[in-house]
Amino acid sequence: MKSKWILTGAAAVVLLSSFSFLGIFSHQINFNEEVKPILNKHCMACHGGVKKAGGVSFLFEKDMYDPAKSGKPPVVAGDAEESEMMRRILLPEGHEDKMPKDGPPLSPEEVEILTKWIDQGAKWGNHWAYNQVERPSVPSIGSFWARLGLTDDDETRWAKNEIDHFVLEKLREQQLKPAAEADRATLIRRVSLDLTGLPPTDAQVQRFLKDTSPKAYENVVDSLLASSGYGERWAGMWLDLARYADTKGYERDPGRSIWRYRDWLIKAFNEDKPYDKFVVEQLAGDLIPNPTDAQLIATGFHRNTMNNDEGGTQDEEFRVAAVIDRVNTTWDVFQGTTFGCVQCHSHPYDPFTHEEYYKYLAFFNNTRDEDVTSDTPTLRFYGKEDSVRVSKIEQWIKVHQGQKGMKLSDFQRFSRIMEPKVNSHDFDQHVNASLLDAKYFGIQDQGTARWPNVTLTGKNRLLLNIGTNAENALLQLHQDSIKGKVILSLELSKVGDTVMVLPVAPDAGKRSLFWTLHSPKTPKEWVRIKWAAFQEALPPGKDEAGFAEVEKLYAEILTGGVESTPIMYDGHGDLVRTTHVFERGNWTVKGKKVNPDVPNLFRESGAKTASMKNRLDLAKWMTSREHPLTARVAVNRIWEQLFGTGIVETVEDFGSQGITPTHQELLDWLSVELMETHQWSLKKLLKQITLSATYRQSAAVTSEKLAQDPFNKWLSRGPRVRLSAEQIRDQLLATSGLLSRKMYGRSVMPLQPDNIWLSPYDGAKWQLSAGEDRYRRALYIYWKRTAPYPSMVMFDAPSREFCQVRRIRTNTPLQALVTLNDPVYLEAAHCFSEGIAAKYASPQEQIREAYRRLTYQSISPKRLQVLLNLYNKSLANYRKDTSATKKLLANDGNATPELAALTVTANAMLNLDEVVTKP
Repeated sequence: MKSKWILTGAAAVVLLSSFSFLGIFSHQINFNEEVKPILNKHCMACHGGVKKAGGVSFLFEKDMYDPAKSGKPPVVAGDAEESEMMRRILLPEGHEDKMPKDGPPLSPEEVEILTKWIDQGAKWGNHWAYNQVERPSVPSIGSFWARLGLTDDDETRWAKNEIDHFVLEKLREQQLKPAAEADRATLIRRVSLDLTGLPPTDAQVQRFLKDTSPKAYENVVDSLLASSGYGERWAGMWLDLARYADTKGYERDPGRSIWRYRDWLIKAFNEDKPYDKFVVEQLAGDLIPNPTDAQLIATGFHRNTMNNDEGGTQDEEFRVAAVIDRVNTTWDVFQGTTFGCVQCHSHPYDPFTHEEYYKYLAFFNNTRDEDVTSDTPTLRFYGKEDSVRVSKIEQWIKVHQGQKGMKLSDFQRFSRIMEPKVNSHDFDQHVNASLLDAKYFGIQDQGTARWPNVTLTGKNRLLLNIGTNAENALLQLHQDSIKGKVILSLELSKVGDTVMVLPVAPDAGKRSLFWTLHSPKTPKEWVRIKWAAFQEALPPGKDEAGFAEVEKLYAEILTGGVESTPIMYDGHGDLVRTTHVFERGNWTVKGKKVNPDVPNLFRESGAKTASMKNRLDLAKWMTSREHPLTARVAVNRIWEQLFGTGIVETVEDFGSQGITPTHQELLDWLSVELMETHQWSLKKLLKQITLSATYRQSAAVTSEKLAQDPFNKWLSRGPRVRLSAEQIRDQLLATSGLLSRKMYGRSVMPLQPDNIWLSPYDGAKWQLSAGEDRYRRALYIYWKRTAPYPSMVMFDAPSREFCQVRRIRTNTPLQALVTLNDPVYLEAAHCFSEGIAAKYASPQEQIREAYRRLTYQSISPKRLQVLLNLYNKSLANYRKDTSATKKLLANDGNATPELAALTVTANAMLNLDEVVTKP
């Protein structure tokens, strides 16, 4: 028996040796992790999507095997010696065919990797982020006995949930240990700032400090997630992504009323709208069957694009710019991929072709906004009197339903959205006619113009938005030619900007129409048309008693100025656009016609892409379980907001040029959790992360950890990053007692330094809000793209002309100047000091209490002495100069040198690192 075992063991050794000889146990080169970085670094600049020097590209697998201009394929799978790529890489320096041509040679290690990869069959692979998300196994932690539940150890005692298992696994690899849990005061301030953007109240802190129950911290998290401040905090984050502003941008930068979209965001976050629905409604709420007002308002996400209202610009140029911005923003926000460069050429590093960009653009190309001054299409909100008119018209249609005429649904759509209609810049063949200020069609005496390709079948009403100062002018609309059948004759004399509902009797079919104007009395006066639309008349027609009055009401509600908000809305029939590839990204040079589709990469990765025709199909595909990017990108953004850095640091770029994830398996596990376990609930995801031991760690750092992991990539300590611009301001108002908790509504204009706004076009001025409106949260501040609120910009908020996925934190002297001199900070310091002085008599007590309220920590003796010295020095100065006291305290009737000195000291404390930094 013994000899048999010996023989078997020897045979095994021989067998294993032969396997090793055959390469069974040799290292298999991973394309994505080892080969792709080398190609991107050395080859793709000349042999990628931008250029295919010598006919060679390494962007797609098939490109490697296609013969180059030399007649030889770059790669022969399984044979590195026969691969032209390797031959040229290994040529001696100075040889004309040596590769890389204009760069440093590959290192021996890189050459070895490429050689082995080709000899092993040159196996290709998708970049990790483009593969479907699979749930990884949760790593085991602790000792063998701890895993059996027979004992515990440091790891098992430390971990709170599965997140910690993934983090511990990486810490072990880096030979790091996690930090202990932060103290309770630190923890509640951290999680409150993270979840609501506001510091906790003193009552919340004291209640938590006294609560000894096992669920004390979990209860805090639940209460914060349930608070209204939660929606405001996360909506504020989303406004950068949505490039939200209260103005249209470009040089004129006039106002835009789109605050209802911001309010929709707050409500969506507070009600924990599942993220998949959150995405679908913003991208395609208008295409959902029977959309609600809220779903239409949600599409404001893509109506935050800029409009150019300046005279002399081409509407079509800036319409195209808006559509391109929507494509790029969709990829930036939801797909975490740099897709914008594919507008001009195939992607240099990721497998997206130039043509695929325009197939994707075709999903967005039919929206009805056309860079017109009116910002249409908009969702209209009728006031009391107009609502009565609308109700009368609806009742009229209901009474006559079934009879020939406009359907109720068509009336409701047009009265609320005013689509479908044709904007007058589409009229062409102008004679003695023009686009006035490059905006609206204008025509003078003896003028003509064409309205091309109009479907007239079943249409007996023409709606015109028209105005003129001409007298006794005759405007006519002819069918087929300038001298063709007249289907409209309209006499005009000094008509204000109004909508008219006019009877017409055109022949059926699709035809071109021609405008003519006879205005001999005032030949130089313009007749201006903003838009026009053919419709069916209201039922049952003009012979019914009361019809004329109802039709008049129809014209009145369309003419009247009402509140509105821009929305997305697709054109149909005559208004459908054809999408072409723009050669080299130039919108004036149109190439091949394309239909809506997504990049072929996603078909290969298994994501369901069949029968996608519009934005709703696209949005549903993006939020399907099979899609590889949407959940990953959402989880990574949440992580970045909590920890300061994403698991993928380049939040905006998950592609092959992005930074490799530190904890890829954790990212995938959380992504599956979001989709499957949490059913796309962001609140549940946030609770899971904030309950983890990883999140609860103390941020204190040792010299060893600082040397080994200076940027806390491996999460061996708690997150400690500077607060956002909004959080710094909101914390200031909250701690001073000034903060208003009023929610929703139009944007406000709080205090700001003088001479920030300069609006030469319209003379608009910063109108200081009254009462509590000047103390509302930062997300409600009026946002002018060419002059954003200065303290926000100083702390790295963007102008929001375009989507900004990640704010890069800076540290400049200007930031200290804001916290020390901005009028909002001075007023808050004054108010804060008054509250402290009313309860505490001595300067030492006042400073101690002020510091405690700002940080919920005790002040050190050394710091107390520094601040006390500042107080005493300031007090001496203000006792000498009473006018300075009054100036600092804004002529407060209770102004004293003592209050002024405390205000200066409090203002300095508001600038402390521990105050403007998340603990």
